[in-house]
Amino acid sequence: MDDSPDSWQLNYFNYFTEVEERFQRARGTSLFLLSPLDWALIESWKNSGVPLEAVLRGIDIAFENARVRRSKVERVNSLAYCSQAVMKEAQRMADNLPAAAPAASEPALPADSIRTHLTGAAAQLESLEGFQSIGASIQDLLANLDTLLPDLQELDMRLTALEDKMAAIARTRLSDEDLLVMRRELDAQLRPYRSRMTADQISRLEKSFLDRLVYEKLGLPRLSLFFIR
Repeated sequence: MDDSPDSWQLNYFNYFTEVEERFQRARGTSLFLLSPLDWALIESWKNSGVPLEAVLRGIDIAFENARVRRSKVERVNSLAYCSQAVMKEAQRMADNLPAAAPAASEPALPADSIRTHLTGAAAQLESLEGFQSIGASIQDLLANLDTLLPDLQELDMRLTALEDKMAAIARTRLSDEDLLVMRRELDAQLRPYRSRMTADQISRLEKSFLDRLVYEKLGLPRLSLFFIR
């Protein structure tokens, strides 16, 4: 893997794809589909600042440990199995934190792709009752996009904050029954893996998982740059 600063900045915005491909490769099943819980776990790692490299190494280590214990790797059906190894790698990297890489001279994502992504999200939100203020905030970001492009991680943090606000509004539009069904789905998927996670990990994962269900339920766009296709 190319370890140059530019390569890792690009990988930052391929976080989900890189993790999915590494898990599929380690499992030996390229057609294996990640579950909603897996996607929420990836998002929780991303949002909490777990380096991509730590996630990829953690996946490799978890599968290697399974092989050493002669476990059946085919039974590893969720990224949650790798959560302990991922967090250990993240801590190891934090304890040996390298010097910050110099900023890239050009954005890691094309400006046109970012503008298209945000323009579409703003238009969709401005057409939905109760979400017009979020759409207006995105329009403000678009108006100042040229000044925001040099620091895409800062821009993504702003978008993630707007997503949190959007999720809070969305929850007020769901019935108690809707929220109960979502909670039951979360508990059913998370139950086998709770013992592998800390309370903080579980809390972050629960938020990411439930937020994803809320967005899907109401047909809301994802704002983070990680969701640019």
